[in-house]
Amino acid sequence: MELKDKLISSFFAFEEGLDTDNGIYNIRNQAIKDFENLGFPNRKDENWKYTSLNSILKHDYSVFPKKEDAIDYKDVKKYFIHDIDTYDLVFIDGIYSSHLSQTTHDKIDVCLMSSALNSDKYRPVIENYFNKLAPKSGLNSLNTAFAREGAFIHIHKNKQADKPIQIINFATGNESALLLQPRNLVVVDENSQVQIIERHQSLTDHPVLTNSVTEIYADKRAIVDYYKIQNDKDSASLIDNTFIEQQGESTVSVHTFSFGGKLTRNNLNFYQKGERIDSTMKGVTIIEDKQHVDHNTLVHHIEPNCESHQDYKGIFGDRSTGVFNGKVVVEKEAQKTNAYQANNNILADDKATINSKPQLEIFADDVRCSHGCTIGQLDEEALFYLQSRGIPRKEARGLLMYAFANNVLESVKIPEVKKRINKLIASKLEVDLGFNL
Repeated sequence: MELKDKLISSFFAFEEGLDTDNGIYNIRNQAIKDFENLGFPNRKDENWKYTSLNSILKHDYSVFPKKEDAIDYKDVKKYFIHDIDTYDLVFIDGIYSSHLSQTTHDKIDVCLMSSALNSDKYRPVIENYFNKLAPKSGLNSLNTAFAREGAFIHIHKNKQADKPIQIINFATGNESALLLQPRNLVVVDENSQVQIIERHQSLTDHPVLTNSVTEIYADKRAIVDYYKIQNDKDSASLIDNTFIEQQGESTVSVHTFSFGGKLTRNNLNFYQKGERIDSTMKGVTIIEDKQHVDHNTLVHHIEPNCESHQDYKGIFGDRSTGVFNGKVVVEKEAQKTNAYQANNNILADDKATINSKPQLEIFADDVRCSHGCTIGQLDEEALFYLQSRGIPRKEARGLLMYAFANNVLESVKIPEVKKRINKLIASKLEVDLGFNL
């Protein structure tokens, strides 16, 4: 049985345990119909031209784990940003882990999607925001049909989250192959602030496929600072779908650090629905072997006097493949838009590949918009200069690559996250940089 058919059959079993009086019931049923019609994306779709899912869809994935597996904190501590106090939402094989988590309802809500979906207390937020932003597609619809667990974060008006929030999804390997579909909803009300760190981590060599959907709403003058740390095993693949709606004078930044995994696809979409909005997307990708990372971004400028900034750096070794497909759309009404888009890449080996396609669609005439990409290798003269100063060639290459990616790190606002990324970059480049940020 093909995976698509198995998933449709699994939904009918899943549906039997659902509350038919819940408003989400109809949404799920429509979503599985949409998935049945749309299926998985393929290379005939222009947005998936350079990324094929065939290699990861061939496995016989389990949709629901057969048993729960407990994990000791000491065994997974290294995957947390444990240098600071945080709220933690931890899921093991898609199931909430209470003993590894710390939630709150004190002035802000940091809790479970399952609670929000089935509670009258959160019904107004769910009715207003759940599944209102993610566009209809095969992968989004599949996630919506099976959505039952993930993070629910609501920062109330004029409130600031007193500490960062970590969302961590672990896969243990109890199943020979596992499909995870976390669903996150983040609502940040007017004049509120939050910092969020997200990670997906496999603890097994068994195949794991994660199809994640996150919807983020930033109301007027809200500030959202989001970090995605992707450093998984070569047996794990991630399709990360993130959709962000911003209202006037809000500021949202998303930093994506892609260092591991078999196949990683980041769909990051910003929709600006107000004036004086600032949207920032930055990323660093360092991969090797036959790893594949695809960044697909969209910024939709709808109102005037807004800004967007995209800066993605990539370092590709061995036979790895990188993709950057970035699109900026400026509507006729969005005068005085300032949009910047850059994708710069280093091919560390001759057999590495990068496909870069920055795009601008501008319908306004009073804007400042620029885009561009570079693809090259390390400067041999710079390497020679460092070697002439007594730095071994390997370390010299690492220093130059670090310097290449460093400007993305400069905008990271959580020092402990910056320190962790610094160490991951050093590890990926196999050098001791001899300093911390």
